Amino acid sequence: MNTVLLDPSAELGSSEREPLSAPDSLDGLTIALLDISKTKGDVLLDRIDVHFTERGLKTLRFKKPTFTRPAPLDLLQEIAQRCDVVVEGLAD
Repeated sequence: MNTVLLDPSAELGSSEREPLSAPDSLDGLTIALLDISKTKGDVLLDRIDVHFTERGLKTLRFKKPTFTRPAPLDLLQEIAQRCDVVVEGLAD
């Protein structure tokens, strides 16, 4: 099944690709908690972080400079190098 991905930051066309499959388990993986800098996103991620930590899972926190722009490439690369999965906090 192909999924159409649209980038709201001025993409001229769509691209089709297979979505990545979810891991069978989070055990042993490093989870990135990405705050996109919207109001109360940090509160949401704080609660998620507590639940993951109670389960013995490893998390790393990251934050975009602003929610109005895509994440900087260096931030995306750091997350990709250091983490296995990402939870992105969207809140208002």
